[in-house]
Amino acid sequence: MKEHPVVAYFSMEIALRADLPTYSGGLGVLAGDTIRAAADLGINLVGVSLVHRKGYFRQRLDADGTQHEEPEEWNPGAILQEMPQRVTIDLEGRSVVIRAWKYDVRGIGDSIVPVFLLDADLSENREPDRRLTDFLYGGDQRYRLCQEAILGIAGVRILRALGYQNISRYHLNEGHSALLGLELLEEEMSRVGAIDPTPEIVEIIRERCAFTTHTPIPAGHDRFTLPLVEAVLGQRHAFHAKNVFCCEGEVNMTHLALNLSRYVNGVAKKHAETTRLMFANYPISAITNGVHAATWAAPAFAELFDKHIPDWRKDNASLRYAISISPQEVWNAHMRCKTELFDAVKKRTGIEMNQDVITLGFARRATGYKRPSLLLQNPSRLRSIAAGSGGIQIIYGGKAHPRDQEGKDLIKAIFRAKDLLKDDVKIAYLENYEMELGRLLTAGVDLWVNTPQRPMEASGTSGMKAALNGVPSFSILDGWWLEGCIEGVTGWAIGENGDAPPSDSAQDSQSLYEKLEKTVIPTFRNRDAFMSMMLHCISLNGSFFNTHRMMQQYVINAYFR
Repeated sequence: MKEHPVVAYFSMEIALRADLPTYSGGLGVLAGDTIRAAADLGINLVGVSLVHRKGYFRQRLDADGTQHEEPEEWNPGAILQEMPQRVTIDLEGRSVVIRAWKYDVRGIGDSIVPVFLLDADLSENREPDRRLTDFLYGGDQRYRLCQEAILGIAGVRILRALGYQNISRYHLNEGHSALLGLELLEEEMSRVGAIDPTPEIVEIIRERCAFTTHTPIPAGHDRFTLPLVEAVLGQRHAFHAKNVFCCEGEVNMTHLALNLSRYVNGVAKKHAETTRLMFANYPISAITNGVHAATWAAPAFAELFDKHIPDWRKDNASLRYAISISPQEVWNAHMRCKTELFDAVKKRTGIEMNQDVITLGFARRATGYKRPSLLLQNPSRLRSIAAGSGGIQIIYGGKAHPRDQEGKDLIKAIFRAKDLLKDDVKIAYLENYEMELGRLLTAGVDLWVNTPQRPMEASGTSGMKAALNGVPSFSILDGWWLEGCIEGVTGWAIGENGDAPPSDSAQDSQSLYEKLEKTVIPTFRNRDAFMSMMLHCISLNGSFFNTHRMMQQYVINAYFR
């Protein structure tokens, strides 16, 4: 397949399997789902990432919610295939040798998408350099820049060494891999014998690249000082490309990716609008994220779909026919999922949940703008709603970045609320949230809750996984939910509409409690009405918000246009 045009997909993290700690959260899971969909659809694609020998981190929570981070070490040699090719990259004047490990992602048919994970842990390298591919998002600015140089520069070189000469498009999944543009510029300069990059050379590289940006949060865009970049990468003639590398005295990886990509997209319609405001003068399109249906449909629902919609795995759009499935069959599948989740909660926390009580799920990265404690802002009100409606249960999950003290404090605040409300509202916090817990939670709760500060949610995909399993969302109108929310049909909105100015937490909390008490819980208590919502979640949102549809849009708009 190497002789045919290939799409090279670069991502700092890719969730290949639940037991491979090569991802931290949503970005990596999306990357894995993207590759799985490409394999299903027979798209000629190759993935590139780092091996992350010690993972992101394993989360351990004390009784008061204090987070501790521990390495999650694994042995690539026990799972992956080591490739014999070696490439080198100069970092701080030293030559660092890089190898690749291959993991094959198999699609529904015979198609395979290989993923190559780059590794610096070789005896030829100095000890500090051997650790450069150990920790995902670890270390200081220098460590991060070295990792991004390995991903972008050594990533292109390893593909060349592996025989991938006919790459028609480089897809940058976030700005971490933007330095691949530096390597492509220098390749083209060498090919034509140019000392400096001309506008024509820059345009040739732009035609080869597509860039997906995922975050409207300024802290999510990597920036490095020019002295640090020059110290790590050396003086490069490609840096002379005017207005390409430098932005306000530093190298901003998002600006670099924007400057070197012909096609740029946000990951939801609203996110694209927000990104256009952040990066004026750049044409930014929108391709809304999705999830890989065959991965995220719980076994109970996969069996149901196999029975009624036999082609759903290769034609996710056919899930629209779920509307004709018997509501009782859907409810029975849901209860199987709920039982499986509750068994896991009891095993992990000792808390025994009640099958008949509405159970809310909230699981994602613990950080300030996602406002995980919004649901608990008024404990007295929540206690009153629970007392008058047959009870409420809440299951939380999520890691805070090791350097995000605010996120860590939010976890502790949830633990304090858990103790305060323990006699009236059962709250469980599941530590070390990862793919397997994600599968259990998104399928086993009755309601999926998301409370970001609008408009800071780029897309969000956990609610899409819930919808695939018939679970309605109760969320702020931001990200994908602006497109997926049909009030009272696929779920409910919290607060103002998506075009309103950002509201404060007090207003959003009041809206949440009001609608939870007067609309959401009464609908849950009306079994026929709730089962109808479950069917609409699958047939309307499950059939559209999937990576098969998403990848078809990338093929049409970004890859082969």
